[in-house]
Amino acid sequence: MMIRTHETMVTFDHPFRMSGADGVLPAGTYRVAIDEEELLGLSFTAYRRVATMLHTPAVSAPQGRSACLAIEAVELDAALMKDRQQSVESH
Repeated sequence: MMIRTHETMVTFDHPFRMSGADGVLPAGTYRVAIDEEELLGLSFTAYRRVATMLHTPAVSAPQGRSACLAIEAVELDAALMKDRQQSVESH
């Protein structure tokens, strides 16, 4: 089975929590790596997500010890949605 990895960046305007992290993570831009495996036996090429990793510290403030946190995609989506909501409420 083939695994592919792609990376993206996510930006938090406010401090946030993520399971597996020690305490609150600061606002900033973070690198996210997503592993997907190919689904075999289909008449077309398709992949499913098997892992999501959040790299710390933020790219925008590289300092301290670096880590790669295994997280759930839904947890990341929820944290980003909460961050956006906080931004809307503060304006």
